[in-house]
Amino acid sequence: MVRADRQGAHRVQFERNRRKILRTQNVCGICGKPVDVSLKPGNPMSPVVDHIIPIDKGGHPSDINNLQLAHWCCNRQKSDKIFKNQTEPKVLGNRNLPQSRNWAQF
Repeated sequence: MVRADRQGAHRVQFERNRRKILRTQNVCGICGKPVDVSLKPGNPMSPVVDHIIPIDKGGHPSDINNLQLAHWCCNRQKSDKIFKNQTEPKVLGNRNLPQSRNWAQF
């Protein structure tokens, strides 16, 4: 199955917003560190455009308010995780997962 941002009406708008984000943003929306937009695909720190709320979880495929700049590796770790509280969805990355126990004490 092809994702909505890769086909049809959303594809054109997603590509337009992707180019805009790559021109105007320079910090990873997941880890907060600078992104070098000159890096080529294949480099783990290369720039990608991430869906803040994943499409599979109800996020809009091409709305610029649902897109952010990210490192490829950060986006890969985040995958399709989100955390929903009463007010609004919040991204939950692998680094923010709760621990069952404080292993540093052992």
